Formats: sequence, structure tokens, C-alpha cells
Amino acid sequence: MQKAVDFNQLRNAVLYAAKNSPFYQKTFSEKQVEMDRLNTMEDFEKLPFSDKHELRDAYPLGLQAVPDEEVVRIHSSSGTTGNPVIIPYTREDVDNWALMFARCYEIAGITKLDRIQITPGYGLWTAGIGFQAGCERLGAMAIPIGPGNTEKQLQLMMDLQSTVLCATSSYALLLAEEVQKRGIRDRIKLKRGVIGSERWGDLMRERIANELQIELFDIYGLTEMYGPGIGIDCEKHEGIHYWNDFFCFEIIDPTTGKVLPDGEFGELVITTLKKAAAPLIRYRTHDLTRMIPQPCSCGREYPMIDRIIGRTDDMIKVKGVNIYPGQIEDALRTVDGLSSEYQVIIEHVDGKDNMTLKVETCANADKRKVCEQIQYIFKQKIGIKIQCECMNLGGLPRSEKKAKRVFDYRDK
Repeated sequence: MQKAVDFNQLRNAVLYAAKNSPFYQKTFSEKQVEMDRLNTMEDFEKLPFSDKHELRDAYPLGLQAVPDEEVVRIHSSSGTTGNPVIIPYTREDVDNWALMFARCYEIAGITKLDRIQITPGYGLWTAGIGFQAGCERLGAMAIPIGPGNTEKQLQLMMDLQSTVLCATSSYALLLAEEVQKRGIRDRIKLKRGVIGSERWGDLMRERIANELQIELFDIYGLTEMYGPGIGIDCEKHEGIHYWNDFFCFEIIDPTTGKVLPDGEFGELVITTLKKAAAPLIRYRTHDLTRMIPQPCSCGREYPMIDRIIGRTDDMIKVKGVNIYPGQIEDALRTVDGLSSEYQVIIEHVDGKDNMTLKVETCANADKRKVCEQIQYIFKQKIGIKIQCECMNLGGLPRSEKKAKRVFDYRDK
């Protein structure tokens, strides 16, 4: 069994939120939560969940639990589906985030001698500034380019001899393909890639690692919890270590809300233990993973979750069958001759759902046989009949940010 969270620390975090956060004062009052009965982990598991729509309802600063003079910064979610979630930070919050991020770099084998090229975006989004803060805390050289401008990215990568690439998986793939096209791998000094902000499958992982000839590390985080840097896999790549001195992780059944045993896949729920400006109690991330029961062979005591396999809100229903992107990627892994890229097109045709899967094939692949194999696997493993279109390598669009893979054109 992995080391559990310190319950006294967890209880103090809940009491802090109840005393200082208007959001939780209202939530606990409405749910009739009695703080004097919070004495065991079982009591904690009876506390109400927090969800993103509730955080949106607190816009703009309803989550703030400290006086204005203690807030040094805010970050925000994109707000593409409603009000953005605004998260304030105290100086201690910012320092703790940098400490956690530096810990991520150290676990990935990165030192102050490295040169870290940071391609995620800056601004209200938490990504770029988190990568940079951790880099500076570690003492390494930050190269804060931000997203896009691939020509300049590659030029500086060569001229400054960057040794670490920080990127989304989609942009890392785009850069890897450009390096191959231009034949400049011998001028690239990259050794490691720290990749985050979107789910990525093994096919993409293998392509990036092989084409750039680097070791990849999967970093985890979300805007509501500081940002990226709350967990990372180590050199053993057996799971994602997370910082149980800063967070309590639970895995629940996304339907019933019941806490699941270690080893079972479910939805990740996180409680902050030290966040002052915007504490969060039992926050539903909607990320699907599991607690890994056994300790990592690296010898570190930080507990682990598995790689994120999808999100509860990523699920699509086609012909009455629930499908997650992870299932699609697992199915495609078994087919030879494919790249990592795919697109799903869902339409309503003649009163019925129709799903078309677009994939890229390698130069020597038999497209007809590949399509037939994919259709067979989908019917056997997922239980639906699909259409398949094979395209040449590079035929699907690449992204400098997060790739959009599912396009649902059915009337909602």
C-alpha cells in the first residue's frame, strides 16, 4: 500500500476552507455539514463534492479565501463553455507551485545545467508561467518562447542547444515531424521532453520519442489546482507520482460518487492541503485514472496514479454505445501501418448515427486492408460498425496547442 495522506493535515485543510472561503461557507451551510463530526477518513468521504460548474458560478472572485492585499496573481480557465474559473494565488501559493514544479523537473532527471525550452502559452492560462517558475526554482536556464512560430522554435532549439522540451503532445509531434522533414536531428541537443495538458496515447508517445530521440515524461495538473506540476512520472515510467504533502487524491465511481479501492479505475477527486487563496475540497476533475497500489520501483515514497485514460465528459455515445477516446487509441494500437493521428466524425444520416474514423497510414501500408482491419476491431472490441478513411501521412491537421479529434455534427 502507498503512503496515505496525513489525516490531521487533511482535516485542517477542510476547517481552513470552512472558516475562510465564502464558497465553502455557503456550500457546507447548504449541505448541513457539521465540522465537529469530521474525525475520520470515513467522515471526510461524506463531505460534498465540488464541481467545475459550481466554480464557474462563483465568478469572478467567489473562491477567494484571503484578503485582497494577500493576492499577488490570478489565473483562469478558458471559459469556452461559460464563465471562466478564476483562481487567485497568494505569494505562498506561487512559491509552493514553483517548488512542486521544480520537484517534477528533478524527478525527470533535469538539473540546473539543462536548458529548458518552454512552448506552452503564457497569460491567464497556467501553463507557460508554471513551467518557467519551476525552471527558475530549480536553477536551470528557461527559454520562454511560448506557443507557435515553429521556425523560430527550431532555430533557437539549435542555436541555444536546448536540452529539454516542454510542450503539449500535439505540438511536440509537430516539432518532431519538422525536425525529420528538415533533416536537422543531428543539430538538436534535446534529451528529455516534459509533456502535458492533453491526453496522449502510446502511438503518439512512441513517435515523438523515436523521432526526437528523447525520453518523455508525462506531467499532470489542472488550472484549478495551481496548474501543471502536481504530478509526473519518473525514470521508471510506472505511473504518475503526485505530491501527497500538497494534495489528497481519491478515486470515485463517477456515477455513484462512492470511493473506489486502490487499483480500480474511476474519476479522480482532489483536495488541496496548503492552498491559501482558493482552497478546494473534494474537487471532481472528471479525469479517469486509478490509484496504483504498489510503490514505484524507483524507491520514492510519493504515491502514484496511472496515466489519465480519458475524461468522464469526453465520452461520446454512438448507436447507443458509450465510447471514450482511450478506447479508440487502444484499438488503433493493434493495427500495423498507422501513425498516431486520427479524427472521429459523427453525423446523423437517414435517422441513424454514422461514425467515420479518419486515420493516417505509413507509405507502404495497404489502405484497403488497414480500413478492413480497423472496422473489424471496432466491431469486435467496441461493438459498433464504422466507416473508415485512410489518408497519407500528414494528411490530418497538426496543432500548436491541443489537438481536437472528435467532431460531432449531430443535432444536439
